[in-house]
Amino acid sequence: MFLSPVTMVQHQAIVLDSRIESVDQAEATAERVAAGAGFDEGERHRIAMAVREITVNAVMHGNGYDRGKKVTIEFSISANDLVVSIRDQGAGFDTSGIADPLAPENLLRQSGRGIFLARAFMDEVDVQPSSSGTSVRLTKHRQAPQPAASPGRS
Repeated sequence: MFLSPVTMVQHQAIVLDSRIESVDQAEATAERVAAGAGFDEGERHRIAMAVREITVNAVMHGNGYDRGKKVTIEFSISANDLVVSIRDQGAGFDTSGIADPLAPENLLRQSGRGIFLARAFMDEVDVQPSSSGTSVRLTKHRQAPQPAASPGRS
């Protein structure tokens, strides 16, 4: 990870194989980066789960487990945000075709909840499909530090 003196933004990138085992590495890295950004345990867990879900989508649906295709994950930490960009090298997809996981006919399905969960866990989720792959940008806003309570007088 490096710190840019002009913008004071930290960056880290990892490139993963299109294997289900890569999902664990993505989740662990997200947890570590979120901890370094100062998120509490609950927020770190939610961020890591969102990254895990989108990485599963990238490996399975985007790249179809193709060993010749990679998943790239970039983490950027600024004073205000943690931004995670996850890109696959698949054919892209139409986001309007995503089924509602809360619809009665989908409640017992084993898949189809990744983007839904990412949207629940993150402040912003931006999906950009293209013919050369899909990029998902996850943003979690950092809370401003709370001022220390001044000692009260009795």
